[in-house]
Amino acid sequence: MGEFHKMHGLGNDFVIIDARAYPIEMSPARARHIADRKLGIGCDQLILLLPSDVADVAMRIFNPDGGEVEACGNASRCVIALLKKDLEIETKGGLISGKLSGNDVTVAMGEAKFDWQAIPLAFAMDSASMPLAWEELENPMAVNMGNPHAVFFVDDVNAADLARLGPIIEHDSIFPERANVNIASIDGNEIHLNVWERAAGLTGACGTGACATAVAAIRQGKVQSPVIVHQSGGTLTIEWAPGEPVVMTGSATYVFTGQANWDDFG
Repeated sequence: MGEFHKMHGLGNDFVIIDARAYPIEMSPARARHIADRKLGIGCDQLILLLPSDVADVAMRIFNPDGGEVEACGNASRCVIALLKKDLEIETKGGLISGKLSGNDVTVAMGEAKFDWQAIPLAFAMDSASMPLAWEELENPMAVNMGNPHAVFFVDDVNAADLARLGPIIEHDSIFPERANVNIASIDGNEIHLNVWERAAGLTGACGTGACATAVAAIRQGKVQSPVIVHQSGGTLTIEWAPGEPVVMTGSATYVFTGQANWDDFG
């Protein structure tokens, strides 16, 4: 038997397993079965904590399809809240540092990347205004926040059919590692955002999506740092200046703990 923790950041929910205390072998099939909301525990992402040689803890992140991804801002806040101390976290997308900030958690997500090879894109183009369109969604800005994002600014964030267009854009051949799809509208110095997460679909909130979108809006002069980003699950505050790490502040909520026999999940 092994212990797990169920947490969420603005409704983006996680099963967190501290494999430092409860070693577990994780395969794509096992991660997929744990994440299943009907036959498993259920989550948007499975988080595995491991020892690290370069940070306080290493974090591996598995999507519901069993695939492993590089970074997750909401999960980073949950890990810091779970362990109840300031941390440096090793991820496949780079090092993330975070600290407790009253009832919230503040996380430095690393620097945003804009070069087409760093996104990555399939071939060279202007990542600040990609000369592409998917129906009414045109000229996105591409940003890498440890994972690839395409950001579209529109007048009405709810007008586009993201449930239909999201997977089409995610799997477009221009994104060799697929992409998270962000649709945003600007209201003063605030952003309203909907996100189609790569391999996870529509979620209540996406931390790296909020960071990528805020960075894109600041870089294009649409807003000034710090900026408030509203998603259906709640609100994040994002701070960024060119050449500096992107800093995200928001809540992390503990839901429950449980025990499971991991052999039952394949």
